[in-house]
Amino acid sequence: MAKAARSLQTPPSPWERFVGTGSIEPGMVKAEVAEAWARCREAGVDPHSGRSGTVLLEPHLSENLERHRELIRIARPFMENLYAFVASSSFVVLLCDERGYILETVGDPEDIRNAPDLNFCRGALWNEDEIGNNGVGTSLFLGRPFQVSGTEHYCRKHHPWTCSGAPIRDEEDRLIGILEMSGPVEATHQHTLGMVVAASEAIRQQLRVELQNRELTLLNSHLSNLFLTVSDGVVVVDAKGTIQQVNPVAEKLLGRRSEALVGQPIGRFLDRPNALRELLHHGRAISDLELGTTSGLACLVSAKPVKDDQGHLTSGVLFLNPLQRINRLINRFSGAHATFTFEDILGQGKAIEKAIHLGRMAAQSESSVMLFGESGTGKEMFAQAIHNQGARRNLPFIAINCGAIPRELIGSELFGYVEGAFTGAAKGGRPGKFELASGGTIFLDEIGDMPLEQQVSLLRVLQDKAITRIGGDRVVPVDVRIICATHKHLPTEIGRGNFRQDLYYRLNVVSIQLPPLRDHREDIPAMFRIFHERTCQRLGVAEIPATAAVVECLQRYDWPGNTREFQNVVERLVNACHGPRIDVDCLPEEILKPSRTERSTRSPRELRASIKAARALEEHDTIVEAMIRQGGNLSEAARSLGISRMSLYRKLRKIQE
Repeated sequence: MAKAARSLQTPPSPWERFVGTGSIEPGMVKAEVAEAWARCREAGVDPHSGRSGTVLLEPHLSENLERHRELIRIARPFMENLYAFVASSSFVVLLCDERGYILETVGDPEDIRNAPDLNFCRGALWNEDEIGNNGVGTSLFLGRPFQVSGTEHYCRKHHPWTCSGAPIRDEEDRLIGILEMSGPVEATHQHTLGMVVAASEAIRQQLRVELQNRELTLLNSHLSNLFLTVSDGVVVVDAKGTIQQVNPVAEKLLGRRSEALVGQPIGRFLDRPNALRELLHHGRAISDLELGTTSGLACLVSAKPVKDDQGHLTSGVLFLNPLQRINRLINRFSGAHATFTFEDILGQGKAIEKAIHLGRMAAQSESSVMLFGESGTGKEMFAQAIHNQGARRNLPFIAINCGAIPRELIGSELFGYVEGAFTGAAKGGRPGKFELASGGTIFLDEIGDMPLEQQVSLLRVLQDKAITRIGGDRVVPVDVRIICATHKHLPTEIGRGNFRQDLYYRLNVVSIQLPPLRDHREDIPAMFRIFHERTCQRLGVAEIPATAAVVECLQRYDWPGNTREFQNVVERLVNACHGPRIDVDCLPEEILKPSRTERSTRSPRELRASIKAARALEEHDTIVEAMIRQGGNLSEAARSLGISRMSLYRKLRKIQE
């Protein structure tokens, strides 16, 4: 009987065998379940428990809920829909974070209260180390959907339940939470896990939509701010060219408020209504098209088509950039600005001081200035100084030499031209110097060499304050101050019929005569010191002192090339002389010749004697300096002078005589 009783005993279940022995025969349970049991046993989980004892308390609970606020908000409706399928079946839907802490619970409150062996409250930890394998913990470990049913649970208190869990991932495929549904084993449907997986995927998609909406909202905000603050004028038109939207800059360029522009054809506000045909009729982009607006401003216009997914034109975006601003940028980066000031003009003689005084006075007005002076007297330097001390100092300074431009090109240089105006004209045309200088100063050097036909055009610009490009018909307003310079005697040129008298009176409002260097010779010593120092620094060589005889010769010379010639001679001296001093032997031959004034008052014998005396004085100074430097040692002094000791003795005797 005893043997029969033993044979009727129920064999232990796989769970009982594993809990008792820690081992299980292969194939008795799913491999994932067996592996989960092994993890739980190793972690020391109590198989007879199963209630979570680790619960987040305040303030950590509130912090965790706030950190996952967006996930909870989006997942809650899907949890409620999922619960609706299994309502009245004691099911509970859980949302947990990426660590396994419960964030939200949806279910019958009574069912939740009647499950004392389980902890469904917010903040309870449901990972494997806490309550054994389950829909939350095992899905977290595996990183994929998983269902644990009945005795597959490691903890006995979960045996009456089936737990189906599925991960929730974000846009970058990172696991951010777990959706799980727990219910009685007998009420679980074969598609329960599939429903949970579908709900978790729906939550993921909604998260993606919400993220994209936020990005679109942010992008729209950025575009709106950009649209309102961009320095270019922006106009949005529909496929027919009707204005839909304009930014504040476009309102100024088109001369209308937004209310008066929206709904109107864009062509109504351009000087060429059909200029946007490429955009509106053919859907092609337009680049750097020069157009005038009805407000009188010239703009560089670019346009981009906007097409739908079938390639049909739906709208277009126009970018308007004022030509005046573009010209200023061109001038800024191409060096079209003045660098010299009155402080850079050397000289303290009466003649130069008078010119500087008149220049400072001229800088305070907007009147035209005429600078008279020989070549090399610094007419452009004076013009720049006048500009830099005036109200237009931060605006363009454009210089053009009227005598250096071919006669047939000077008009296009001054006033610009439109495309096709003549053979070889650049595509799109080109602005002239008056347009580039608009707002600032234009310096017309050698105005006396300007052809008569261009003098007529210049007179018209002075009268109308506007120009018309060669070959064009659009009038472009220009606001420039004119400073002119010439080496010619213009009244004489007027008498010869080479210069217009009416233009002369227009330009010669403030007249300044720049003196030639021979008229302020007293400034030559100081000018030599400054130019000599600057030249040595620029060339990277040591400064070699010059003798008094050199400076005296420089002062006697008439300097027909004026300051420009003087600078060139100083640079020649620096390059040519390598001894201890710059002496008269280093000077060019023409400077050693007597000046025209000297030739008229002194005989050749007197001039030769004067030069001989100067050279003797220069040699005396050199020898004395060498003797002092070598402490009276004749041998060392002779060596430093590059002569023999006997030659030094002879020179000393001459000096003593």
